[in-house]
Amino acid sequence: MSERRIGVIMHGVTGRMGTNQHLARSILEIRKQGGVALKDGTRLMPDPILVGRNAAKLESLARAHGVERWTTDLAKALDSRADAVFFDAASTQLRPRLLRQAIAAGKHVYCEKPVATTLAAALGLYREAKKARVKHGVVQDKLWLPGLLKIKRLRDSGFFGRILSVRGEFGYWVFEGDRQPAQRPSWNYRMEDGGGIILDMLCHWRYVLDNLFGEVKAVSCRGATHVPYRWDESGKKYRATADDAAYATFELAGGVIAHFNSAWTVRVRRDDLLTLQVDGTKGSAVAGLRRCWTQSLEETPKPVWNPDVPQPIDFFEGWQEVPDDAGWDNAFKAQWELFLKHVAGEGAFRWGLLEGVKGVQLAELGLKSWRQRKWLNVPALRA
Repeated sequence: MSERRIGVIMHGVTGRMGTNQHLARSILEIRKQGGVALKDGTRLMPDPILVGRNAAKLESLARAHGVERWTTDLAKALDSRADAVFFDAASTQLRPRLLRQAIAAGKHVYCEKPVATTLAAALGLYREAKKARVKHGVVQDKLWLPGLLKIKRLRDSGFFGRILSVRGEFGYWVFEGDRQPAQRPSWNYRMEDGGGIILDMLCHWRYVLDNLFGEVKAVSCRGATHVPYRWDESGKKYRATADDAAYATFELAGGVIAHFNSAWTVRVRRDDLLTLQVDGTKGSAVAGLRRCWTQSLEETPKPVWNPDVPQPIDFFEGWQEVPDDAGWDNAFKAQWELFLKHVAGEGAFRWGLLEGVKGVQLAELGLKSWRQRKWLNVPALRA
């Protein structure tokens, strides 16, 4: 069986998400399995080069994971004909400039989201990539989570009947940084540095809703900065200028209503850091990142409101867990494999930059809705 190399420039992977999900659990796992199988029998083998500003971090990361190539010279990496793909997982504010450089160098581009902090910048990137005829993709990892894949199967089987509503609860307590180190970087809480949970999470909810439940047609969003001061990585106190919580309601095609609470200021008392409840005329489901439970119309209890006696119904009973599928892989790795195949000329890839643009559009409208305190329609994009 022959092997076909594909060079991947990986920028910004010294952070937690980049290291764990994109390098260790995606690219390096693909290498361990012998590459990605193509239809002609060859194996497509990614060959990463790590790129960033901090030489010590890059060298340490490369050594820890057995990666042979790393550099602080992005321009030189982009000039190399040996590497066809540029990937970025650095901060949102830097992404448009980096992607433009890569597109100008003729690289196929794949990136984390948000793809930009404004709709205009995001659309500009898409148009540049289209004009340059390079292939492009945006990470939309939650579509490959086992919990959401189970929701999709239930939807496709007709289990829900007519879907009525979707409720999403996302978040956890992010420590302020004084008594315990924060679990997220400090720039997340500074609007001027591209931070804010509305920009971050509404990009996710756009692709989840569009792909699973119906195209988003309108949004009403209320943001908040519940924790006004935090402490950065050096222990310095700073004022939080970005929203740390978002309460958003969406109208979807077909009349479905969706509501998502997103917060870095909530303590978790639910099954997972993200839970989705889908209610339909024939049944309901509740899913976390990996597990999913269903309750059909026939299994639905008939409660009666009576606050004067203890509740006689255990509402956690009467739900059936959806079995696992041993074939489900890491969500990030699954999408990486599809994108690499696409670059190699095998298969379409419908999660391109335009899908990332839609996420930024919804986030921008969410911020505008908060400022104006009103519902806003989500217009079709003129790409």
